[in-house]
Amino acid sequence: MRLAGKTALITGAARGIGLAFAQAYAREGARVALGDIDFDRAQAAAAEIPGAMAVRMDVTAQESIEAAVSEVAGAFGRIDILVNNAALFTAAPIVEIERADFDRVFAINVGGVMFTMQAVARHMIATGTRGRIINMASQAGRRGEALVAVYCATKAAVISLTQSAGLDLIRHGINVNAIAPGVVDGEHWDGVDTFFAKYEGKAPGQKKREVGAAVPYGRMGTAEDLTGMAVFLASNEAAYIVAQTYNVDGGNWMN
Repeated sequence: MRLAGKTALITGAARGIGLAFAQAYAREGARVALGDIDFDRAQAAAAEIPGAMAVRMDVTAQESIEAAVSEVAGAFGRIDILVNNAALFTAAPIVEIERADFDRVFAINVGGVMFTMQAVARHMIATGTRGRIINMASQAGRRGEALVAVYCATKAAVISLTQSAGLDLIRHGINVNAIAPGVVDGEHWDGVDTFFAKYEGKAPGQKKREVGAAVPYGRMGTAEDLTGMAVFLASNEAAYIVAQTYNVDGGNWMN
């Protein structure tokens, strides 16, 4: 029960990694708010987690972010933990990247992280909460990839934002850190596989099998593989950790 008495807001929590984090936090005693643009799915997921609530949240819209933060703080009295998990993947050769797609992915993956972090940090400062903010980066933010320029750039930006925000907000007692997963199986990677099938001429499922086999651990990760780090960074055990990004990727990237 390392998170007993804490309240967590998790974006993109209706499915996948965000949902796994919500379930793990609840098991550790936290009250959890599942923020998602797919409100119906978030409600269905929250109904399966004791004491959880769903909140409608579009991280590209400032009014939606602020309304969600206000709703969660009003319902639970405070927000102690934020997990910025909402994100979108895209892939294309450099010469085929479209500005609309670029703008959309940056608005979610970078703008969503920045302005949700800002809104929750303002709440934490106003209430004197020595909170935890956890941003979801990626191994893609550690390097470039030929077909994944936009997504890689957004995740590199998340790592940089985590460093800057961590150094700024620790003076208020707010710890900001990030998790960089590797290849994680699930709905997300089914979509990623489709992009690679299109641009690399691979059969459906081939890229997914290849990247899984290339992980030193011997398989793709699962959302549950990430929950230990998510709980740790949200707990009092991580009080002296500031502005760091942790790889949880089966050995894909070392630093």
